[in-house]
Amino acid sequence: MKYLATLITAATVSLASAQGNTHKQESGKFEGLAMTPPMGWNSWNNFETNINEKLIRQTVDIMVSSGLKDAGYNYVVLDDGWMTKERDANGNLVPDPEKFPSGLPKLIEYVHSKGLKFGLYNCAGTKTCGGYPGTRGYEYQDARFYASLNIDYLKYDWCNTEGITAKEAYTTMSNALKTAGKPIVFSLCEWGDNQPWEWAKPVGNLWRISGDISPCFDCEDNHGSWSSWGFLRIVEMRKDIRKYSGPDHWNDFDMMEVGNGMTAAEDRSHFAMWCMMASPLFCGNDFGKMTPETLKTLTNKELIAVNQDKLGIQGFKYSDENDIEVWLKPLENGWAVTFLNRSDKPQKINFKWSDKQFKDPDFGNELNLTTTAVNVRDLGQGKNIGTTKKDFASAIGAHDVITLKIGN
Repeated sequence: MKYLATLITAATVSLASAQGNTHKQESGKFEGLAMTPPMGWNSWNNFETNINEKLIRQTVDIMVSSGLKDAGYNYVVLDDGWMTKERDANGNLVPDPEKFPSGLPKLIEYVHSKGLKFGLYNCAGTKTCGGYPGTRGYEYQDARFYASLNIDYLKYDWCNTEGITAKEAYTTMSNALKTAGKPIVFSLCEWGDNQPWEWAKPVGNLWRISGDISPCFDCEDNHGSWSSWGFLRIVEMRKDIRKYSGPDHWNDFDMMEVGNGMTAAEDRSHFAMWCMMASPLFCGNDFGKMTPETLKTLTNKELIAVNQDKLGIQGFKYSDENDIEVWLKPLENGWAVTFLNRSDKPQKINFKWSDKQFKDPDFGNELNLTTTAVNVRDLGQGKNIGTTKKDFASAIGAHDVITLKIGN
């Protein structure tokens, strides 16, 4: 009888285990949602947690009326601060009814009705960076909530994450989104501390490579326990990671600060470098206060085409001499060449094409200009300027940029 009881107990345990394993957990990100770098607007850089329904509707309307939508910006992402400070009795996240009196579903419906996509923010930790409820321990519940709202994009931050591992935390949320069933672009905002480029390709569609950006050319803003960085610091912060970036798995250089207080030349440089780096392009400015110059920079369709090029190759520095840097980006049809003046004085460029051989150190693309002459187009001015038979000579302002496309 004792032997029989043991068999029955073992069979019961075995059956229970089998029943527990009948649920198949989906794994891995939704593939193919970001074959070119995502483009849109995010609320954080300018508004932080001071967001509301009126602001988002106005932003959406301006995106449509200004030509930003037509230029390719199609995501509207609510960053931190969209929810109440506590979950409800069932553990659900609660959109703030004071900020969004019509309800988040109505707002999302409005965004979608304009032909745009909608994104939300949360955090892998117990609380978000702004002190709102984080997702730790609620991954599958929150993923079902996002799916029920019909969102298209999730930015997932890394505050208040003591005791957990980045790869495991982001993989869990990725699997939760996949299991919930609604295709959602998954943006890892882990700041590059745990080298996500080495492990996140099957987990997310893009990953941050640095701490937060600051609206400056080349600076560090020290906040005590962390720093934010000027856009050129971010460009040069990580060495040898361009090989990890490509279609549907992008190195994310952070939201842009174009229109947030830098000079027009610095804005142009910032935008051109994000295009050269194949970074996601998320505006971070107040569209209601946007100048014509800012709009012109953000909607330069020929530079955007460099960013959105189907090869999806991140650019690299070719040379650096007398504070003039030359950056190259192989394209599906040609190369983009950016001259960046890092100095605070105007400079002159005299670049001899005919003795140059371009070689991509990571992807093998080559162009030998010693034997081949190709057309040259100025993407800032939107005009052809000859061929590589003639040296490129130009003045370039302080902190400014000139981007050319070469090829036939």
